[in-house]
Amino acid sequence: MRFVIQRVSHASVTVDGNVLGKIQKGFMVLIGIEEEDTKEIADKMIRKMLSLRIFQDEEGKMNLSVRDVKGELLLISQFTLYADCRKGNRPSFVKAGKPDMAEAMYEYIITECKNQDIPVEQGRFGADMKVELLNDGPVTILLDSHELIK
Repeated sequence: MRFVIQRVSHASVTVDGNVLGKIQKGFMVLIGIEEEDTKEIADKMIRKMLSLRIFQDEEGKMNLSVRDVKGELLLISQFTLYADCRKGNRPSFVKAGKPDMAEAMYEYIITECKNQDIPVEQGRFGADMKVELLNDGPVTILLDSHELIK
């Protein structure tokens, strides 16, 4: 599982001209799921993401979590995070989770984040989405379950 976490001042996701999700200060998270991912892995990734202290405190140090700043989450499914570009010029996506499994895992992550009493907005799995954001910092963090959970 991979989360690309961007600290944002605001972000939104649009499908077919309709805004599906919109947040102010918080995290815009691109979520990639591979076939071997489990709910246990998702739980660890969620805990780590929500504990990251990457918002500035009153001294200007990155010392506050998304909870500490009463931030919001915008969660976007992104199978292209598992692009394999080693051969040729056309990426292979064979490492990405199959759609049924990946969608179920994406919905699980959304539900579990909502259970943490954090405002959560989302994109639409499998849709052609347009994402707009103002990256604050810029701060972008990559969480990869293969590095996080050993």
